[in-house]
Amino acid sequence: MPYQGIRKMYKAAKHDYRRRARPGTAPGTLHSFDDTAPTKISGFGYDGENYAEEELKTAEEALAFTKKWETSWINIDGLGDIELLRSLGAAFSIHMLAMEDVINVHQRPKVEEYKENLFIVTRMARFTGEKRERNLDIEQVSLFLGKNHILSFQEREGDVLDPVRERLRHGKGRIRGAGADYLAYAILDTIVDGYFPVLEEYGETLDDMEEIVFANPTPDTLTQIHDMRRELLLLRRAIWPQREAVSGLTYEYQEFVREDNRAFFRDCHDHVIQLIDIAESQRERLSGLSDLYISSISYKMNEVMKVLTIIATIFIPLGFITGLYGMNFDPGASPWNMPELGARYGYPVALSVMFAVAGGFLWYFHRKGWLFENSLAADQRGKKDK
Repeated sequence: MPYQGIRKMYKAAKHDYRRRARPGTAPGTLHSFDDTAPTKISGFGYDGENYAEEELKTAEEALAFTKKWETSWINIDGLGDIELLRSLGAAFSIHMLAMEDVINVHQRPKVEEYKENLFIVTRMARFTGEKRERNLDIEQVSLFLGKNHILSFQEREGDVLDPVRERLRHGKGRIRGAGADYLAYAILDTIVDGYFPVLEEYGETLDDMEEIVFANPTPDTLTQIHDMRRELLLLRRAIWPQREAVSGLTYEYQEFVREDNRAFFRDCHDHVIQLIDIAESQRERLSGLSDLYISSISYKMNEVMKVLTIIATIFIPLGFITGLYGMNFDPGASPWNMPELGARYGYPVALSVMFAVAGGFLWYFHRKGWLFENSLAADQRGKKDK
């Protein structure tokens, strides 16, 4: 997976986390933010036989739409229009603290029960951008489950919920006749399943990085490992709390979740457990990859030091020989002053001795396996394969 957008994504994630009201602000106060997307309302209404979609403009239209249908889904994309969001909260009897959590998109996945509805916070993960420059986008999705309707709030347009919309349009499965709680399950399950392709792509990236670390690790490889660790940490923070939230929907909130639909939430809970296992496994692989990188760099450094040591070891006796015969003793002053300097073949003999010493060292190192170690190992593996 390309890493061009990782640092930008991580800064954006931290910025979203800091989007909250100032300390001391009255509870339930809704604040607008400059970087939020404009608000758009879509309505999906259905019963056992009929289905309709509408673009809605006001909270009154949204409320009237829910009253026309046996079951309805009101989806709100973008949190930029605070007045419209406030009117939606009033029309659907949403508690002011829940609406505050909708606007401040740093919430931990959770489930809270109110008199008129069940408030569910989840986090959706997907890749955005082109194939070569894809960024990880983790977005808060807030759901309000009523008796016969669902309101969903998203930070911006674009999501992983198109399969749910297609099932509604074509009446696939039991979604049109199973009530609003089953629709809530379908939305949650699709969001949870959306993590699988994300984690699979990270798994493929880990495979590629392992090959790089084995073959030719560079300082850029360590940067990629560090950036990927931060992304996996963001994913873990998004996935882990959903286990408790979905588990609550499985065993509690009888007023909003019917008994015959609880089995589906249990299945969704199983998917969350699988995601946690995959995420933890990849974190362990990444930690092992960091250790492998350090070991690989140390091995390469040891190889360099070994080569330098071999070269130095060979040239130490050669330097001794050349230094010995470089002493300026006058042979004419005494017969003991280096008489070999007058030998007819002294120079070629000295060179031959030096070559013999160097060759002897090379032969010894080769016998010990200190020379051409990688080539010998490769040859041995090739013979075994044959």
